[in-house]
Parts: sequence; C-alpha cells; structure tokens
Amino acid sequence: MNLRLVCMSLFTGALALAGDYEVVAYYFPNYHPDVKNQARYGKGWTEWELTKTARPRFAGHQQPKVPAWGYTDESTPKVMERKIAAAAGHGVTCFLYDWYWHDGGPFLERGLEKGFLKAANRGRVKFALMWANHDWVELFRAKADGTRTLHYSGAVSRETFRKLTDHAIREYFAQPNYWRIDGQPYFSIYELMTFVKGMGGLSAAREALQDFEARARKAGLPGVHLNAVDWGVNPKGIAKDRDEMIAALGIDSVTSYCWLHNTDFKAFPATPYAAWREESTAKWDSLRGRFPVPYFPNVSMGWDSSPRTEQDVDYQPRGYPYTAVTTGNTPAEFQKALEAAKAYLDRTPAARKIVTINAWNEWTEGSYLEPDTSNGMGYLEAIRAVFGASR
Repeated sequence: MNLRLVCMSLFTGALALAGDYEVVAYYFPNYHPDVKNQARYGKGWTEWELTKTARPRFAGHQQPKVPAWGYTDESTPKVMERKIAAAAGHGVTCFLYDWYWHDGGPFLERGLEKGFLKAANRGRVKFALMWANHDWVELFRAKADGTRTLHYSGAVSRETFRKLTDHAIREYFAQPNYWRIDGQPYFSIYELMTFVKGMGGLSAAREALQDFEARARKAGLPGVHLNAVDWGVNPKGIAKDRDEMIAALGIDSVTSYCWLHNTDFKAFPATPYAAWREESTAKWDSLRGRFPVPYFPNVSMGWDSSPRTEQDVDYQPRGYPYTAVTTGNTPAEFQKALEAAKAYLDRTPAARKIVTINAWNEWTEGSYLEPDTSNGMGYLEAIRAVFGASR
C-alpha cells in the first residue's frame, strides 16, 4: 500500500469530530498583500482598507465592522495559528478556501501557502479548495454607475485547467489534512457553466474533468470528489437541464455559497436576519430535490456588502454590491440557523452530515465568524453550542 496514503489516513482520522458532522467555513483570502493587488492599489494593500474606511449608509447602519484581532496578515503563520485554534476549539472542522487561478496564473494564494500551510497547528483543521472561477471585476470600490472593469476572466483554457489541477494534486491534495470524502479530495467549482464555456462545451469539459481524475489516481488517490456550487449549475445553452449537466460532468455533490444566491431581500436598505433565515432554511428541501446528487445545506451568518461600494453616494439598490443588508444577525439568531441545519441533517437520508458556512472572514460582505469588537467570539460560540468542538 502507498505509505503516503496510510499516513494521510491516520492524520485525517485524528481530525474527526466526536459526532458525525463536518462544519465547513468558506475562507476568502484577500487579507494579505498580493502582488497583483499591490500593482493596482499600492504597496501593502489588502481588503482591510475597505473594512477600515466603511461608514454607516443609513440610520442605524452598523459600520465600520472592527476585527477584535486587528487588521492582521493571513499569510503570516502565527496569525493563522490563532485562527486555526479558534476554529478547532469551536467546532469548525474545515476551511474551504476561495481559490483563484485564471489564465494569468494564481491569485491570492499566499494566504493558504505561506500562512495556513506553514502554521504549526494546521493539523487541527482540514482545508479544501473551492475554485472561484468567476470573472474578477473592479469592486474596490464598485462604482455606483454600474461600470465594472474586468481584470481577470473566470473562463480558462484547457491548458490552464491542467496547470491549476496539476498544482492542486501536487501541492494540496498530498497534504495530510486536505479534506476528503471517502478518501477522495474535495474540489468545488463555483461556476460550473463558466468552466464549461471555457473548455468549449459539455463534451470537452467532461474530458477535462476525466483527465483531472485520471491524474489524481496516477498520484495515488482514489479519484476526486467533485462538488458544484449551486449558483453555477446553470445549464442554459449547455445542456438540456441540471440533471444532464451534472451527470455528464460527473459531479458528486452540490452546495451553496451563501443564502443570497437563493433568497433575495424583501426590503431595502435593511432586512431582518430572522426573516431571511426562515425563508432560506425552508428552501433546503427544494434545493435537495433540485439535483440528482447530495445537496449539503448552507448557513449564512449575515450580509452587508456596503464596504465595497462608493462611500460618498446615496445608498440605493443598484445591484451587487449595492444590496440591502441584514439587521439583527446576532450570535443568538445565527445559532438558530445552525440548529435548523443540524435538525435538517439529522432528518435527511444523506450519508454525509456536512454544512457549509458563509463565511470565516467575508468582512466586506458582512458575513464572518472571526471575532469583532461588538460580539466577540459569539458566532464561533454559537457553532460550538450546536456542533461541539473538534478538539
């Protein structure tokens, strides 16, 4: 037997919760200096600059959000060690990294490669990739007139897809704490339709994914668990319907990134979190029935993308990021959403009890688990209250 796989199996086994639940938090790695960002915005720029300078846009609006740990650099191992300890101690079992790789190469990768993977305690939390293959447009800050400069296209060539998946197999899948389902490394695709278009059609996309799996097996793995974010399972112009699209591409599961993809806000500029939660959690059954593969429910902690908007214009509904924000998304209200997710997992026949959470650190979208100066560790304590700590 492959010795590396034996070691990985032992390492992964040590990460298991006492229960059967995987609590997977999306991680957005734009809080460290990146070469491409610095060329555009200046030396040392990170998205903390938007967080710091956000201001209230209407009466009662709570901005800026202030991180209790300060404006830290996630590409520093010591910084990530603190995050990992907090995650593991409060029941978060995996960081699902928003991972960027366009035709121009990788982007925002240092948070994972120089921070998380160099952290002394990184074995306490698993990690995996959600390939965020969407168009990267100017949002820092997004102009009120709707102008959106395209910096990087989400669609990539077959050559680029091979390069990025070779890198994933070699540098990530081989790590002992990479998240696996039935031994297969979990790899999620944000926009399935954009991937298909980049490959040149459904048949070519299927061949590219089959080649990806073949290369993973050649590296000693039992294949790849392919996940799709429901936002991107759009068969229009690609396949007859979702079932055909998912079957043709060999997708193993589906989840969501955030509630906003499936449940819009009913009031502007603010919508009560409790109402958003009730409507969103009620949709899990229909989402499960929408796909021919397992659906993993998603919980959003809140929403406020106003820091990505121009701060000196009237706040009006102009489309993302000029959207309504949630109010009343206290740790106690968030805990109710987690309790609903646990109850849903317990009553559904899915073999895997997995919930994804938006997000560990989407500070400029108002959806974060990291402590702030208003609620402290409250959101993480809510996870521990419902799911328990890992160790």
